[in-house]
Amino acid sequence: MTTIREAQRLGRAHLHHSPSPALDARLLLEHVLQRDHAYLIAHDDEPLSVDEEAAYRSLLKRAAAHEPIPYLIGHAPFMGLDFIVSHHVLIPRPETEQLVELATAWGRGKAAIRAADVGTGSGCIAVSLANGLPQAEIVAVDLSQEALEIAAANVARHAPERVGLVRSDLLTALGPGLDLIAANLPYIAGHEWPTLSIGVKSYEPTLALHGGEDGLELIRELLPQAAERLRPGGLVLLEIGWQQGDAVAALARDWFPAAAVSVRADFAGHDRIVAIET
Repeated sequence: MTTIREAQRLGRAHLHHSPSPALDARLLLEHVLQRDHAYLIAHDDEPLSVDEEAAYRSLLKRAAAHEPIPYLIGHAPFMGLDFIVSHHVLIPRPETEQLVELATAWGRGKAAIRAADVGTGSGCIAVSLANGLPQAEIVAVDLSQEALEIAAANVARHAPERVGLVRSDLLTALGPGLDLIAANLPYIAGHEWPTLSIGVKSYEPTLALHGGEDGLELIRELLPQAAERLRPGGLVLLEIGWQQGDAVAALARDWFPAAAVSVRADFAGHDRIVAIET
């Protein structure tokens, strides 16, 4: 029978295409066995059952076909928390943590804040804002009912009764009086689609990725809605593609002519967030 040590070796061989084959194999094995890393180390000579080995090999086959590991194990990390994910929502990215950090730094010390997370997906931004800004009233909106169900499960796990969930086409279901609007909307342009990895374009939801011909379709729709709903002294944070800083900043100045508009780089030095401070 295959031992835990042998299973990890098998996994590394199957996932040689991955940037992190050892980690991927370990995460899949932990998922199948429902055991943590320490257990795998301490019991590496323990054999897998027939069913466990079959389940593990099945996951390895799917992972070798570029299906993302978070979808296979059903969860992904973000801001130190573990979020449920499915094929109905994007896998949370480390770059998006910077948006949350900017929002919480801005809101810290303020009294009451009404915040909206637009296109919430898994709910990772809304939940993280709830944890970082305990005084805030937060609503998370998404057009996808399936995404809202995943977000609801994550809210229940990490921020119970702190985040309202609304099905909405961007901000259309919300009224004015918002202090903070955070949005990680689809921003992949049509010409960029063929360049995406197989794991992204084949398994993650197109609705949450494709932003139209130039990638800015939904951002164009959101900005006038945000201008109608943001209070004076408020903040809009938009995650963008790495080549979209100038274009999105120009759009923002059209709708917020008196605001301070800035483009923030991510840790790799690429344009990643447009901030609009009124």
